[in-house]
Amino acid sequence: MDKKFDSDFKKRIYYVVLTIIKLADEKKYNFVSEVLLKQLIRSSTSILANFVEGKSASSKKDFINYLHHSLKSTNESKVWISLLKDSDRISTEESNFIQKELKEFSKIFASSLITLKKKS
Repeated sequence: MDKKFDSDFKKRIYYVVLTIIKLADEKKYNFVSEVLLKQLIRSSTSILANFVEGKSASSKKDFINYLHHSLKSTNESKVWISLLKDSDRISTEESNFIQKELKEFSKIFASSLITLKKKS
């Protein structure tokens, strides 16, 4: 990944995570909503944290490991967003942007991992 792409991609992840945080803050809570939203906050913040941590990894192996964790957290976040939408806790409109971005993040992480593993 080149530096310009890394910076833009990090900003993009940050914006999606911030959107999720604001979305969660606006919701009325009942037990199920609270559990699902907490899981979504945990998994989505993990995407960003692992990506940022990976950028300062001490080795290529560590970097691959952090990217792999970001990919797994991205996929987990897609599940929580789908459950929130399908249980009518967030609207389709609210979920569309986030789901679209998460799908693209997954593709970027997966493609990067494939490329990095081929070079190893």
